[in-house]
Order: sequence, then C-alpha cells, then structure tokens
Amino acid sequence: MSANNILKSLTDTAFDSIEGYGKAAEKAKDPNLKTALLKRREKREKTVAALNAEIQRQGGELVTKGTMTGEAHQLWMSITDAFEDGNEAAAERVEEGEDYLKNKFESALKDDDLDPQSRVVVQQCYAEISDGERFGDMIAKQYD
Repeated sequence: MSANNILKSLTDTAFDSIEGYGKAAEKAKDPNLKTALLKRREKREKTVAALNAEIQRQGGELVTKGTMTGEAHQLWMSITDAFEDGNEAAAERVEEGEDYLKNKFESALKDDDLDPQSRVVVQQCYAEISDGERFGDMIAKQYD
C-alpha cells in the first residue's frame, strides 16, 4: 500500500471518530461525559488536520468526510446507538472504537511504505490516538 493510501485510510477512520464523538456527545446524559467527549473530538480534529496536511504535501486529496461504510464507521455508529442504553454502554463502545483506531495506527507504523516524513506525522498523530485509547479505558471504568 502506498504511503498516501495508508494516510488516507488512517484519516478516513479518524474522521469517523470525529463524527462518532460528536454524536456521542449529543446523546450523553452526564454533562461531564458530554464535555469530555467534545474535548476528545477537538483533539481528534487536530489529528485529522495533521494527517490531511501530510496527504496534501504528497499531492493527495484531502479527506473531508468519514468512510460512511466499513468497520470503523459501523463501530462509531454503534457508540452513538449505545447511549440509548445509558452512559455505561456508550463508554464501552468508545473504548472499542479507540482500541480499533490505535491498532490501525500501530499497523501503519509497521508498514515499510511510509516515507520518513509521513512516518513522523503518523507517530505524532499516534500519540493523540493513544491518549484517546486511554480516555476510552478511563470512561469505560468510570461508567462500569
């Protein structure tokens, strides 16, 4: 897979999580959880912007919407549906979504097709993704 395709795939999935966090925040009953979800969304938006800047540097087209298909989109949509069952169910889905995304970034970092500059960008973005994964773990425990 080319570096640009790797970056686009990561950006698509991260964009899905932005949409998921926004919808999750709309449905969250606990105001503290709502605020935390919106803060994560803001951080994820910055990650998508960094990935998009690297895609653009390579001459690719910016990602401006989520995948609307595929595993990541379905996972994030299940997060928003889970709020119908309460904050606990939703927190568990956020944890699953963040685990999925972290694994996807880890796989990308193992790919030899990333050029050095793209690898640096993905590593920097991975730091925020890892924070998101820890956030998912934290809220899953908090609402358990």
